[in-house]
Amino acid sequence: MKVLLTGCTGYIGKRLMFLLAERGDDLTCFVRNPDRLVYPKRALNGIISFKVDLLKKVPDSLQTLNIDVAFYLVHSMTSSIGSFDEEEAESARNFANFIRGTNCKQIIYLSGISNSDKLSKHLSSRKNVESILESSGVPVTVLRAGIIVGSGSASFEIIRDLMEKMPIMVTPLWVKTLCQPVAIRDVMKYFTGCMLNEKTYRQVFDIGGPEILSYKEMLLQYAGIRGLKRRIWTVNFISPRISSYWLYFVTSTSYYLAVNLVNSMKIEVVCKDNRLQEMLGIQTVAYKDAVKQALERINLGTVESRWTDALTLKKNNQQLFDYMDVPTYGTMGDKRIFKIEKNPEEVLNRVFSIGGNVGWYYMDWTWQIRGKIDRLVGGVGLRRGRRSPTELNPGDALDFWRVLVADRRQMRLLLFAEMKVPGEAWLELKIIKKEDGYYLHQQATFMPMGLSGRLYWYLLLPIHIFIFKGMGKNIIHKKLKNQPQFLTKNPANG
Repeated sequence: MKVLLTGCTGYIGKRLMFLLAERGDDLTCFVRNPDRLVYPKRALNGIISFKVDLLKKVPDSLQTLNIDVAFYLVHSMTSSIGSFDEEEAESARNFANFIRGTNCKQIIYLSGISNSDKLSKHLSSRKNVESILESSGVPVTVLRAGIIVGSGSASFEIIRDLMEKMPIMVTPLWVKTLCQPVAIRDVMKYFTGCMLNEKTYRQVFDIGGPEILSYKEMLLQYAGIRGLKRRIWTVNFISPRISSYWLYFVTSTSYYLAVNLVNSMKIEVVCKDNRLQEMLGIQTVAYKDAVKQALERINLGTVESRWTDALTLKKNNQQLFDYMDVPTYGTMGDKRIFKIEKNPEEVLNRVFSIGGNVGWYYMDWTWQIRGKIDRLVGGVGLRRGRRSPTELNPGDALDFWRVLVADRRQMRLLLFAEMKVPGEAWLELKIIKKEDGYYLHQQATFMPMGLSGRLYWYLLLPIHIFIFKGMGKNIIHKKLKNQPQFLTKNPANG
């Protein structure tokens, strides 16, 4: 089957891309940054990518593409509070105008359950996108989901953060709101079951799991699976703004996402019917089982995608990968070269294991302090961690960095800073072979923004001297205990 996939670098889209590639479908991907499609080889066969920004007009030349099914999985909820609905509408209009001129037989769109008379801005935006896509004239199948449970999903990561960190919680009333969580593997079954299924054309379906639970029940069930004793009290005087700050500081979510999620959590998201489940004969996974599957994948280090995969950086309207060429003019930096006396492959493994649970190899407490300061000023902090303990792909979040280049063959890792700094910063680690052996080149580059940027660099210079020197030495010599091995399982599961 010939499939057009949008949003394929996000949490849902990446899972679906792997699944369809393994099925043998011919995939065409629209991505703003084609460099991000650097995935395990099994997913690259039969994939064609085009650089397309749906906030702009799609080139007419692409209307000659042969398309059976188009998946529209684009959203902007993590990028802003006030204007994300305008961006979502603009993207949908550009996509509808494009798809109208193709031979596409079906559009499949993942929306949000909107059965309440009063909808949040997030759910109203999703519903508006449904109407825009229908205006294309191509039959649209809308799947409306609530909480999606899977390793790396925003909802699951928030639940995990809260229960792992907070033995006692005083919570707002929205924790009593009812929802119908659905496992990520079931979402994939619904997707594939609808493809070119004419019974689903021009239909809107609610999809969910077998249980209706409150958010409080979901939290406590997670705690029960992990063997954690947790107490939750509910009060009615915590405002949505305070709730948003609370989620932002306690969990790994961004502030924008926290605000939009809290606004949505006040509204019940329960399925009206189970028509599609009966039509496709799907046996849905219970919430506890979905949590167990997600935890298993985390423990094995086989998380294929995370909600942080979606790029949220907006600097002067530039795309993240415009920063791949590290500047040399007007910059400050710290460059160090270390001789590798032993096996360079071991050093490369340590380079590609940096961050997350492994840490930054030297004076980790200073990195932790910097992460806490970053959260206080509205940054991402260190809590995002990393998707896999051993594997990095371009576009991955890595603590408060974003991976630009992760090339094991070229032995090079390039990171771009997403913490709050008065300027722009890069960190590059690469291994170079010379006549007398291998060397680790470590380069920190900072482009200051005005006087504040220069003061920032000089104030931290004494600390940088110790950190970067110690980090390079430990990358060369430090032994990682119980180095995890990357295992491969079906990425659509859990």
